[in-house]
Order: sequence, then C-alpha cells, then structure tokens
Amino acid sequence: MFVKTAEFIGRTVKKPIEEVGQVILLLVSVVKQTVKPPYEIRNTAKQMVEIGINSLPVVLITAVFTGMVLALQSYTGFKRFGAEGLVGSVVALSMTRELGPVLCALIVTGRAGAAMAAELGTMRVTEQIDALETLAANPVKYLIVPRFLSGLIMMPALVIVTDIIGIMGGYFVTVTLLGASSTSYLNATWDYLEAADIYNGLIKAAFFGASFSLISCYRGYYTRGGAEGVGKATIGAVVLSSMTILISDYFLSAWLF
Repeated sequence: MFVKTAEFIGRTVKKPIEEVGQVILLLVSVVKQTVKPPYEIRNTAKQMVEIGINSLPVVLITAVFTGMVLALQSYTGFKRFGAEGLVGSVVALSMTRELGPVLCALIVTGRAGAAMAAELGTMRVTEQIDALETLAANPVKYLIVPRFLSGLIMMPALVIVTDIIGIMGGYFVTVTLLGASSTSYLNATWDYLEAADIYNGLIKAAFFGASFSLISCYRGYYTRGGAEGVGKATIGAVVLSSMTILISDYFLSAWLF
C-alpha cells in the first residue's frame, strides 16, 4: 500500500517537474539566441503587430468596462460613508497596480497565446519544424525568439493603453452618469497616484508577456499527436499561462509594492 502510494505521488509530481525543467531550458536557449546575430527584426515586427495591434480591440473593450464597473461599485459603496471623492484614486490605483496588467495579460493570453501554440503545434505535427532543422535553420531563433520578444515588449504598451482607457471609463461613469464633480475626480486621481504605481505595473506586464509567450511557444513546439495534440497544446498553453500569471501576480505584488 505504501509503495503504491509512493509510486502514485512520484508519477503525479514527475511530469510537472519535467515540464518546468524543459521550460527553463527553452528560456536559456531563447536568451542565447536573442543576443546572437543575425536578428529576426522583420519577423519580430510581424509578431508585435499580431500581439499588440491585433489585440487592441478586445483590450480596449475590457479596459473601458472594467474602469466603468469599478467606478460604479466604488461610488455606490463609498457613498455610504460620504467618501465619493475617493473614487478617482481607487480606479487609478486599481487599474495601474493590479487590474490593468492582470486583465490585459489574461485577455492577450487567450487570444495571442492560443494562436502561438496552435501555429507552432501545427508546424510541428506537419513536420515543418523538422524541415527547418533539416535546412540547418534554428527553429528556436526563427520561431520562438520573435514571439518571446514581442510578448515582452508589447504587453507593457498594451497595459499603458489599458490604464488610460480604464481611468477614462471610470471618469465617464463617475462624472457623466453619476453627476460627481469633475475636478474632485481628477484631483483624487492625481493626488494619490505615484510614478511607482505605474512603472511597477509595467514591470508586471513585461513579466506576464514574457511568461505567456514562452509557455505558449513551449506547448506548441513540443506538440505530439496530430490534430488532437494541437488542440490539447492550445488549451494547455492558455490554462498554464493563465495560472502562471495569477500565481506570479501575488509574488510580484508582494515584491514590487
């Protein structure tokens, strides 16, 4: 009984540990290939458009309604204590420190991360990656490095847009719909918002961008099992990336703030 239990625990723990090790090895390879010429500038620019520009519509919708509902809930709650004037600061701090980076990362992971895993997984099962290796091309440099750099660079840019649109959404609800003072809202926003709130949120965004792009590429790159395997790799990439974002968010928040 004890031996069977130990074997079960061993089998359960073995696979996650192996995956963490493979992701770390892939990260080391990506870093080496990133600094080694020639540089895949055109391919990186293409991926930046895919991750950044093409994600803008869904990011904008998410940001504006997040700011609006945050302002609505804060105003309703704070009114009981006569503290409506603090709604602007609550929206600004919540968006820049927490909601902007996390929600943006989860949205982009569901869209761009899934696309990365599916694209690389399809290339793997159709032996296109094997063909690259046969032609002496480095698949990590050609396929993964541009996606990794794009996630690292574009996530902070998207979070800047998310923060601004979220605060504007909060302003619209608080001032236009609920009739609060515009001056009071803006003063509350700027009086309590510090530069550290903004750039620490962008540091979190860069980490989230690097982690979801690396995990998505890892899942796609090591896909096995044909079309069914591509589907599993895509789902696994989104689930694992989302869990990594939410778990690492706690530790980054404890460290940065």
